[in-house]
Amino acid sequence: MTPLDQVFAHVEAQKDAHLARLLEYLRHPSISAHDIGIREVAGLLVDHLRGLGMQAEALPTAGHPMVLGRRCDAPDAPTVILYGHYDVQPPDPLEEWLSPPFEPTLRDGRIWARGAGDNKGQHFAQLLAIESHLAVAGRLPCNVVVLLEGEEEIGSPCIADFVRDHADRLRADLVVTADGPLHPSGRPVISFGVRGVCSFDLVARTGRSDAHSGNHGGTMPNAVWELVHLLASMKAPDGRITIKGLHDPVVPPSEAERRAVAALPVDVPGYLAEMGLSRLDAPAGRPFHDRLMFHPTLTVNGLHGGYGGAGSKTVLPCAAVAKCDIRLVEAMTPAQVLDCVRAHVAAHAPEVEVIARGGMLPSKTPLESPFAAPVIEAARLSRGVEPYLVPSSGGSLPNYAFTRTLGLPAFSTPYANADEANHAPNENLEVALFHAGIRNGVALLHLLGQMRKGPDGWTG
Repeated sequence: MTPLDQVFAHVEAQKDAHLARLLEYLRHPSISAHDIGIREVAGLLVDHLRGLGMQAEALPTAGHPMVLGRRCDAPDAPTVILYGHYDVQPPDPLEEWLSPPFEPTLRDGRIWARGAGDNKGQHFAQLLAIESHLAVAGRLPCNVVVLLEGEEEIGSPCIADFVRDHADRLRADLVVTADGPLHPSGRPVISFGVRGVCSFDLVARTGRSDAHSGNHGGTMPNAVWELVHLLASMKAPDGRITIKGLHDPVVPPSEAERRAVAALPVDVPGYLAEMGLSRLDAPAGRPFHDRLMFHPTLTVNGLHGGYGGAGSKTVLPCAAVAKCDIRLVEAMTPAQVLDCVRAHVAAHAPEVEVIARGGMLPSKTPLESPFAAPVIEAARLSRGVEPYLVPSSGGSLPNYAFTRTLGLPAFSTPYANADEANHAPNENLEVALFHAGIRNGVALLHLLGQMRKGPDGWTG
């Protein structure tokens, strides 16, 4: 029996104990938006990491604490940062839960609880992978840094500063995050990047107060129309974003990324049926996955102004607000995007105010990274199937703190089922996928431990 098989056998023998411990962990609320249970759960995690022989502590930030642990058993092997987050979404609306959100319940082969999939079940699987290696061999095959955030569900406002200020304690060779869902087919997914985001408001004010649409219609400018015309100037009917300079920094996909995307399954009719759509957004000819990975988007999140109640009210609005976001691809930045938006508004509607609402840089790791091979092989060894490779996910995560600030390759290896209902009532995690996640983490540490650094970098 190989060393890896021995650890796999240990994981199999401990399945019931591992599940019971996850259920106990899920009983502790840690709602970042309401500051409920955050410090208590951070303390539990510090105790857990210290029990694994790690140097561990909860470090303060301007918001909620970061839990940081480090153990170095293999000076010739790489060091991996295992990132996750211990905070969860609020459970509301409570009346839609079939069982209480913080009383984890086993039903239909799944764990039902807030945080089961996002992200307690997934990072706890990583911790159990560390523990399993120690139980069998007494040491880790590679060096491990554990970083667990308490603010991911409120936008990670402190992580960039924390990573910059603690770069010496985060010395490593790569970052792996276990978060998010598997492919709907059940196949594992390795994600190499995420899009960024820039959020802003467009505010139009044309008078002191709303006015009678008969007495003042034709003399007083309508704030809603001001925004409608401005928004129409920012995106053409054919789908082109027409903000000058916005696309200038965009880095086109590499040939390797093109090949990876070509291998991804796509069922456009099924997607349209699931979402209740009759067509995809313009432009009509753009490939499905390209839309989510390689192109920026401009979204009107909401348009507010005038009267929206029952019946009619012949009012002429004096104020209107459009809340918008632009998703960013490599190598766009929120600052560059905001500059382009401000210049466009100044040219087309100079009386409209642009209010920045925050942003997040995109992140990208090359598919050719030497660490891609062990990350991919770990999924294959632990699950018995080839993973899909995703050059960039459509959403936004704070991976830029690692790729841009620390200069490290960053990978996401989701462990949860596609219908985990994260952020919604009845969040859940398939029990079998929890155990598979532990095996995935075990295989990853084992494969990283076989790498050595030569004159041309790390090789397996």
